[in-house]
Amino acid sequence: MRPTKISELQELVRAHSKLSASGGKTKSALHNVSDDVKNLDLTGLEGVIEYNPSEFTITAQAGADLKQLNLILGDHGQYLPFDPAFIERGATVGGTVASGVSGPGRYRYGGIRDFIIGVAYVDGQGKRVNSGGMVVKNAAGFDLSKLMVGSLGRYGALVDCSFKVFPKPESLMTLQVGFSSMEEAVECLLSITRMPIDLYALEIIPRADQYYIYIRMGGIPETLISRIDRLRMICGDGEVIEGEEDDEIWKDITNFTWLQSGELLVKVPITPKNVDDLDKYLAESSAKRHYSVGCNVAWVAWRNPIEALDVQLRNIGLSGLVIVGQVDKIHLGLEKSNKFSKLVKEALDPGNKWVEV
Repeated sequence: MRPTKISELQELVRAHSKLSASGGKTKSALHNVSDDVKNLDLTGLEGVIEYNPSEFTITAQAGADLKQLNLILGDHGQYLPFDPAFIERGATVGGTVASGVSGPGRYRYGGIRDFIIGVAYVDGQGKRVNSGGMVVKNAAGFDLSKLMVGSLGRYGALVDCSFKVFPKPESLMTLQVGFSSMEEAVECLLSITRMPIDLYALEIIPRADQYYIYIRMGGIPETLISRIDRLRMICGDGEVIEGEEDDEIWKDITNFTWLQSGELLVKVPITPKNVDDLDKYLAESSAKRHYSVGCNVAWVAWRNPIEALDVQLRNIGLSGLVIVGQVDKIHLGLEKSNKFSKLVKEALDPGNKWVEV
């Protein structure tokens, strides 16, 4: 079912007892529901509703293609700094908000929750509910828009979302530095985070026998080299990457081009202090992994039985969420309390019409 109008969506919601909503389905594990659930394809709700470049705000329908949205923003020298993931694969506005998946730019500016300023959604009774809007400082009513980030569609079907946007940096540049061990890479990363230098992104990517730190900065070109020289005092010599090569590196990271067919993509919240235990296990399992957002998120490409990773995460006190792939269980490792989520669910969807994955 692919409604192209909100009124059509509302009619479909009223006509069925169990529903799920989807966008571009780039995060396939989050759409694994039983056969008795009717799926609503929201890609028919597409396009930009309102864009005020001078106010740095934009509202788009939930099915809007993020790649097209980025092009529109780019024409005015603006962008979404949280680096929406899977853009090249067809990610949509609603799917990005519902999944809560941000890219490496989250390190500098924050994630989706820090940029969303309003949503409209259809609840289990087919009613349209509005929260927030095109005003950055909007204190009217309860801020439901923040609850929709990472909600996985359990509260309703998003129909449009409003964001604040930022000016694009004049220039971007990356310093790549290799280390022989994870311990050395983390030690360098922690030293970098204590420096009074604005960094746009900070990643650790294991490759072969090396652990590479990728440090991205933006701003006026003349100042970037001097800032990189300061970083080299901490990290040692490394390769400076700029221009199209720099863009391609971060495009690959954001779109997970390193994920191969048949691999599951698992998101694991971590900290620099507990990453070592996880990395040792992943290295022994020959799993590809990226450590993102200053080593606060691990992205794991997993080929082995998912039960093994589930047990290991629980043993070291971590949780995980399968984002891409087909599995029976997407929540892994340590179980988190969901009392608050249940209370919100009871309030926003008392009929329990929207299924939880």
